Amino acid sequence: MLQINNFSKKYKNNDKYSVKNVSFEVKDGEIFGFLGPNGAGKSTTIKCITGILPFTEGTINVAGYNVHEDPINAKLQIGFVPDNHMMYEQLTAREYVNFMADIYKVGAEDRKNRSNKLLELFELTDVFDKQISSFSHGMKQKICIIGALVHKPKLWILDEPLTGLDPKSAHILKELMKEHCQEGNSVFFSSHMLEVVEKICDRVAIIDKGELIACDVVEELKKKDSLENFFLAVTNEDNKVSNEDFSLEKAEELFKNE
Repeated sequence: MLQINNFSKKYKNNDKYSVKNVSFEVKDGEIFGFLGPNGAGKSTTIKCITGILPFTEGTINVAGYNVHEDPINAKLQIGFVPDNHMMYEQLTAREYVNFMADIYKVGAEDRKNRSNKLLELFELTDVFDKQISSFSHGMKQKICIIGALVHKPKLWILDEPLTGLDPKSAHILKELMKEHCQEGNSVFFSSHMLEVVEKICDRVAIIDKGELIACDVVEELKKKDSLENFFLAVTNEDNKVSNEDFSLEKAEELFKNE
């Protein structure tokens, strides 16, 4: 579903790479967790995958489409929920969802059925014709989620999507992620909520200081310790593990030293 090979990003007028030589794959039907401390390179990676930013080296393919060579078709496969809403708040929720449906060429019947289902789940039917600027943080987040799902994307990218959601809405979102993958699609999920990642993700990648330092099946990592302790061990500056040297055996060594 998503293939990233030798991906690097260097910002203009900056000699240092923000992300360097990162490679991993997100499989069909998989919930994939993307973890890292603040400033690790997560947002830069996500913005390059979605085509918001150009990248310096490597290749990114989404559902078979090269992001650099065929950006329009690559973007049509993606539904993106950013960490800062990025919405036109002077629109009503209906106008925003219809705008998203128009961009992704969703027919009238499909957009109606899909939006109605999601509006009922998130209990937003009564405010669908109200201006987004009047909504709470959580309501804006839910409308953003609906807009990102209205075209049934192959790859759903979520950047800290649970922030601001009440427990019921957070539960609904997690169920939607599972349902999305059961239909053969994939979810790329970036979050600081490690206990949630541990419960719902099939595999995780951990990035720190722009380098990928771990990528494995969650159940394999949990055999050594909790995901939280694993994350803290491999991102500890004193115990840094390079991408080339990483192994579960090395991680086990780190746990013993903690």
